[in-house]
Amino acid sequence: MLQLADRLTELAARREPITFPAIGLTTDTVMGQAGDVAAGPLAPFLAEAVADAYNRGDEQWQTIGTTFPRGIATQPSVLHLTASLDALLDSASAAKALGKPLTTALLNDLLDRIETTPLLAAARLEGAVRLAIAEAVSPFKVWQALEEVPVDGPEDFLERLPRILGLTLDRWAHEDTIAESVRDLLVQLTKDEAADADALFELGCDLLRRALSSKTVGDVTNHLVQARRHFTRAAQTEEARHDAETFAAVCDAIMAFSRQDSNAITDAAERIANLLDQREAWIYRTHQPAWLQPRRSAEIAWHELILQLRGAANTLNDDAWLDGWQALATVLTAYQASRTVQPMTGDSGDGLAFLVQPVIEDSFLRQQAFLAQLRRAAQETERHADRGFDAETANALLNAIETTSSQREARDVTPSQGQDQSEDDDPDRALLARLQRRAPTLLLSLGANQALRIAASLDDAQLLAIEGFAHDNDVAHLEATDPLIVPKLDELMESLTGHPAFTGETRRTFSALVKQTLLFLKSRSDLTRTNLVGGSNKNEPPPFDYRRKPEGSNARKPVEADLQRDFHQWLQRGHLYNAVMVEPVDLAMGRADVMVHFGSLRYLTEIKKDDSNNSRPYLEGRYLTQTADYSNTNAPFGQLLVLDLTSKTDTKGNLRLDESVWSTTHRPRGATVDRVVVVGVVAGNRTTPSSYSR
Repeated sequence: MLQLADRLTELAARREPITFPAIGLTTDTVMGQAGDVAAGPLAPFLAEAVADAYNRGDEQWQTIGTTFPRGIATQPSVLHLTASLDALLDSASAAKALGKPLTTALLNDLLDRIETTPLLAAARLEGAVRLAIAEAVSPFKVWQALEEVPVDGPEDFLERLPRILGLTLDRWAHEDTIAESVRDLLVQLTKDEAADADALFELGCDLLRRALSSKTVGDVTNHLVQARRHFTRAAQTEEARHDAETFAAVCDAIMAFSRQDSNAITDAAERIANLLDQREAWIYRTHQPAWLQPRRSAEIAWHELILQLRGAANTLNDDAWLDGWQALATVLTAYQASRTVQPMTGDSGDGLAFLVQPVIEDSFLRQQAFLAQLRRAAQETERHADRGFDAETANALLNAIETTSSQREARDVTPSQGQDQSEDDDPDRALLARLQRRAPTLLLSLGANQALRIAASLDDAQLLAIEGFAHDNDVAHLEATDPLIVPKLDELMESLTGHPAFTGETRRTFSALVKQTLLFLKSRSDLTRTNLVGGSNKNEPPPFDYRRKPEGSNARKPVEADLQRDFHQWLQRGHLYNAVMVEPVDLAMGRADVMVHFGSLRYLTEIKKDDSNNSRPYLEGRYLTQTADYSNTNAPFGQLLVLDLTSKTDTKGNLRLDESVWSTTHRPRGATVDRVVVVGVVAGNRTTPSSYSR
């Protein structure tokens, strides 16, 4: 007797469409064998035939579909299960008809399967979620399964879980019943090495989605800054995360347009273009799940939008338009796209419009000649019909400009004329709005009160400069998850663990200080950008870069206080900002440059400079005794930072981070307990890498 499996194999080998008529067997024969085939390697071909029967409305063969869920429930292969579900989900009618029994089969004994066959369990859960998203079944059973998923399960399962949760948020981000539970799961997964990068990425996508649907400028910018943080952390956690880097650049570009920084927009657009090219090369000829295709389309849509914003920003910054029609078309394209583009699933883009459209409207109000051009163009569109001028958007922009202008005129009316003076009575309100647009990272990092105090004394250019630094600082202070920080931190923690006092609160607090010190050293090893801190007073000169080689005999020379001040300010801006004290004196008959308090625990960081030798034996022999003595009256742990001013011109370059940080011990005379010192070297007297002799 001819077997169903044989006929499926023949059709597949001939690359013919697989349908039940083409199989050529009776319904009874197929019905009797379909369950076993669905549980075997030919399941995807049977699923293709089932989908075809439902697409053609062939009731004679649709009955075969009822046996498919029972067979697929025992399918042992991840690839065959996934391919079968892909085939069924290509047919809306098949998915709808078989959705309930399929969902039951996929979710049955899911928790047990997570422990025994984790990869297969992840594929089954993904299939159930996709059926619910396709509205083939009610989502409540799937939601319950998601809420019961363990976050301490096998690594093979956890690796795939963030993508499934992200898919859930793509569809139900506005359903509070499930959305908050999914977000909580993702937050927990950021602490798991198997899932952290994908979990951070999905949380970033969720924050970006929430930014687009927010109804106030403050909420939009707050969510954008947080989204960028998550994307940046995801990119640092895992190599080749071009998707995360792309979305981080998207956040940068949108906020740059809001503060009218055309250079930053151009930079972000170039980064996005390069990253998309790299991503295409990275995934070339690799299998990509069908449900991820909308994400890739979103990346391209974002790139197009950023290019439009870049063109509009450059146009609005021009002093004159040589081709007025072309310039107007460029600006109007960005204005319309800010409200109509939907780069993220299910969002209207209103949040984007809150940032983009007022910038364009304000630019026209500031440049009356351009506004006159816009009015004339809107009135004479028939004379330039061949240019495809968007009259509808032009009129919408004009109406918005007139409304804004009227509101400003109303605010200028005196109180005796009965106008609302709420903004004049509360100047912080206007200043807060300025911060939300021009310095959202600063606002989020410092909080409203401190940011308002700083912004009150700064003009727009100075505020933008501070925001640029806040952005760099925000990225640098991310969790230590990159390939340089993690191994070195693990190495230091392993060496410290051998000390009997490195337990409890001492372990927690000193570990936090060491991590921030590592991040500081990594940040200061990059000489390609000036990320040092100046004062918040606008009359202060730019910060002195103590890392660079002085130019000329009369140039200022670096001193210990430069490194001391920089490290202290770094700690003040980071997670330890409320625990830092500077320059305590007469402590153990000596002097410590930076002291960090954690309640009664104190950790001292001694700052030194040396221009003669940067080797470990020399630095330990010269400075270790004094640094260790500082811990005589408290926990036996401390730090030593040395500004290395040795000549760099006769070397191949500077030490790597893993070479310039280590831990060592010293036992003072008469003591019974070793003092542990973490030593870090900051390379000074530096020229650009291309200047080193070869």
